[in-house]
Amino acid sequence: MMRFARLSSFACLLAVLPVAAAATEPGSLDVRAQLTARKATVLSSEIAGKILELPVREGEAFKEGQEIVAIDCAAYRARLAQMDAQVNRATRKLEAQRLLDQRGAIGKADLDFAEIDLDAAQAEQRLAALDVSRCSITAPFSGRVAERKVQRYQYVTLGQPIIDILNDRDLELELLAPSRWLSWLKPGAAFVVRIDELGREFPAIVTRIGPRIDPVSQAVKIYARMDGDFPELAPGMSGLARLSPRAEAAVRP
Repeated sequence: MMRFARLSSFACLLAVLPVAAAATEPGSLDVRAQLTARKATVLSSEIAGKILELPVREGEAFKEGQEIVAIDCAAYRARLAQMDAQVNRATRKLEAQRLLDQRGAIGKADLDFAEIDLDAAQAEQRLAALDVSRCSITAPFSGRVAERKVQRYQYVTLGQPIIDILNDRDLELELLAPSRWLSWLKPGAAFVVRIDELGREFPAIVTRIGPRIDPVSQAVKIYARMDGDFPELAPGMSGLARLSPRAEAAVRP
């Protein structure tokens, strides 16, 4: 029974739909397919603090490198200033110890301890600077906001999810095909998919095949790209992919 728990929702769709559906083209085989964003992630807080800015609202676009979250950094900047002072103090102490060592006024152990103190202060300074850099979260890629999980002025903890983002122009088509199709279905195969939400067919090309066959459903995941630029498509749309064993590989890369 535990093996059935591994079935994905996609596999369930495959189970309830006939593999060889009523096709308009003789010899074609149909399976359900879904569009997903190739770049999608949930950005979480790497520090604890109050959200000062969430400039991009749900559905709005942003550019790679743009600040999309700002966390109150006053305490972290104060900590960095403290560490800067500690490094300055340890540096001056080491310079004084080296001068005394040249005059033979101290032992080598005193000089070694002064160098260790400076190394420790510099390490603390780097950690404080890292925390300050985490006060600002920038977009790792261009895209749009799918969901804001917190609100402005809300206090967040370390690791708390803040914002769900995706690139809605870089899409990939996923489908589950019977493993027996592997005898003829290869990367480069061209096919069409009819998107339910739009009621239209779009061309697609198989890009890669999953490395694992599900032992319960005897299905393998197939990945494809849309063969063209279609701004009307969006992540989450689904439809019926129509493939044919006689289809020739797409000429275009």
